[in-house]
Order: sequence, then structure tokens, then C-alpha cells
Amino acid sequence: MKKFLTLLKIKGKLSLRCIDSIFFGVCMPVGIMILIGLISGQNPTTSDAGTTLIQSSFGALATVGICATAFMSIPLTIADYRDKKILKQFFVTPVSPTMLLWVHSVINMLLSVVSALLIYAVAKTFFSYEMIGSKLTFMGSYLLVMVSMYSLGLLIASLCQTVKTANVVCSIVYFPMLFLSGATIPFEIFPKPLQAVAGFLPLTQGIKLLKSTSLGLETSLLFPLIVLFGSLVIGIILSIRFFRWE
Repeated sequence: MKKFLTLLKIKGKLSLRCIDSIFFGVCMPVGIMILIGLISGQNPTTSDAGTTLIQSSFGALATVGICATAFMSIPLTIADYRDKKILKQFFVTPVSPTMLLWVHSVINMLLSVVSALLIYAVAKTFFSYEMIGSKLTFMGSYLLVMVSMYSLGLLIASLCQTVKTANVVCSIVYFPMLFLSGATIPFEIFPKPLQAVAGFLPLTQGIKLLKSTSLGLETSLLFPLIVLFGSLVIGIILSIRFFRWE
């Protein structure tokens, strides 16, 4: 219990960053879902026959929380811990720095899940959303996308030794992931050249996987799965290789 309380005190010092994560990871996608519902209602889309815009958008909006925590909260917080020698100080306390990192990751995972659940609750309650595909398959796909993006976030944290560097790198990674992957703007409306470039983003492939599973589409998911598992393995291996406690 004492260890947990100590960790909570440290988290309290980073409340402003938590507020940013809540706004961008929870409030923003919920607001976009409400806006889509008010504008389109149950009108069908032109790209996915027989589905509404809400059904088509759910899988993408569910990743906004993952994007915010993976590419902003996790790397910036860990870089801040390292910059302020917090991780080093924990070596002489009963609380290990590894536990600190695990707790921080779990808290961000919970925040991402809360974001997805709120989006689902709003869509279901106010706009009669129904998931066409398997909910179990979607949850498994969601977990894969989450751990894959988090491994890349940990890689950024491992490579960036200062908060200033982490801020720059996170901005370079976060905003293209947010706006070009299809998370907030429908991927289908992008020009073909931009789609070709954005297709290399790991989150783009994650959204394709979630969209296919939520809509029950019978399309090949081999490439998205290869990209996500590849990102997971590469992110973990390089994070372990380059991570420094101070």
C-alpha cells in the first residue's frame, strides 16, 4: 500500500499532463462521435455499403485514446522522470523504477479503454450504434493495436534523453498519426498519393484492422497484422536495448 501511495504522489505532480491526455484521448473522440451522430445520424456511407457513418467511424475513433497516451503521455512522462532523476532515486527506495513504469503504463491503458468505452456508450445510447462484427474479435484487435503503439511509445521514451527532445519527437509522431491515419479524418477522403504515404503509419494499419473487425468485413488482414506484430516486436527489442534509467 505504501508503494502504491508513493506512486500516486508522483502521478499527482504530473496532473497537467494527465489533463491533456484526458482531453485529447477521451473528450475529443467522444465529441467527434457526437458531431458525426448529429450530422449523419443513420445515413449510410458511400464507401461501406449497408453501414452508417457512425459504424464506419467507431473503430477509428476508438484509437484516439491509444494515440494520445502512446505518443504523448508515456514518452513525455518517462522522459520527465529521467530528466528529474526520479528513476535514479527509486533505486534507493522500496519502490523499484520498473514498478513505476508498469504502473504508468497500466494507468494509460485504462485511460485508453475508458475512452473507447465512452465512445461506444455515446454511440449506443444516443445513436443506436450496433457493431456488425464480433465484439470478442474487436477487443482482441484493440488490445493488439494498443500494445503495438505502446511499444513504439516506449521506444521514443528510450531514445529521447531529455524532455525537450521528447516534446519535439512526440509532436512529429503524434500529429501525423492522429490526422493522417484515419483516426479523426476519414482515410478514404485523402488523395491517393497521401493515402500511399499514410499507409506506412502503424496506426493506419491498426485502424484498418479495427474497422474490418467492427464491420465484419471479409477482407485480408495479413498486412495490418504483420505491421502491428512487427511494430510490437521491434518496439520492445529496441526499447530494452536503448532504455536508460538516467
